[in-house]
Amino acid sequence: MTSSALDAVSAERDPAAGLRFRAPLLGAQVGPRQHLSVERARLADLAWRHFEVRRVGATVGAVITGVDITAELPDDVIAELRKALLEYKVIFFRDQQLTAQRHVAFARRFGELEIHPFIPGNADMPELVRFEKSAEVGGYENGWHHDVTWRAVPSMGAVLHAVQVPSSGGDTLFCDMYAAFDGLTDELQQRLLGLDAVHDFMRVFGRQVPQDRRAEMRETYPTVVHPVVPTHPGTGRRYLYVNRFFTDRIVGLEPDESDDLLNTLFCQADVLEYQCRFQWEPDSVAFWDNRAVQHYASSDYWPELRIMERASIIGTRPQR
Repeated sequence: MTSSALDAVSAERDPAAGLRFRAPLLGAQVGPRQHLSVERARLADLAWRHFEVRRVGATVGAVITGVDITAELPDDVIAELRKALLEYKVIFFRDQQLTAQRHVAFARRFGELEIHPFIPGNADMPELVRFEKSAEVGGYENGWHHDVTWRAVPSMGAVLHAVQVPSSGGDTLFCDMYAAFDGLTDELQQRLLGLDAVHDFMRVFGRQVPQDRRAEMRETYPTVVHPVVPTHPGTGRRYLYVNRFFTDRIVGLEPDESDDLLNTLFCQADVLEYQCRFQWEPDSVAFWDNRAVQHYASSDYWPELRIMERASIIGTRPQR
């Protein structure tokens, strides 16, 4: 039998024919993430009065057009943007020439803004955290995380404006943490519902706190405990709320058991099907729900310059 004949026999049937669920492959799993289909279909049916939407990922991310966020928007437009944020978890805008003042003004329409104690702010607007990365200041935000989970009351969301972007690279990725929780086994989900985790600013920011001020900063920002799986106050859905940057341990577990479980949970953000990726252009804006998504800033542009400014909106304490 010739090689071509053998090839024809082996290609008669797709290897995935008859498979309905994910299959193990060298310690990983391949196959359709079927639990995404309901949310994907639901989002496809949404319609909006004040703007147009182009979805980015299967269940996360949407580019909004037809809205000028540099202007003072009517309350009904703000209300619809708030709803879009809840639905898509992160929304994006292009060509928004925001001044620092207008950036802060837009973010304030969604709540009170926080001041970050460990990252420098815009010189004129302390509400804006400024990320200015260069050959001298590398980008270390390239790990999956929710922002400021070390706060007793973490941020509800964040509005990030691209001031200057590199010629290539520097994208930001977002992961749907509802999908991350929903994709776990029923047994693991039930186990997690009763667990809490300790979050600590020292894991990331400790090295920049002078030794003689550590006791003062620890008193101001003690470790905090949040549910591993809170319930979102705006949607009623459960989401996974642990991250490598700030989650230290799970309450009540031995260190090895805590580390093993946390590593399993951290890795859920690595699933590509739960993600979307946003390529920055000057004056692009990303507005994410800091509960529903984690984000990852790709650090692939060194030594080029990348300047971003972020306004973070104070939320509520996570609850089961």
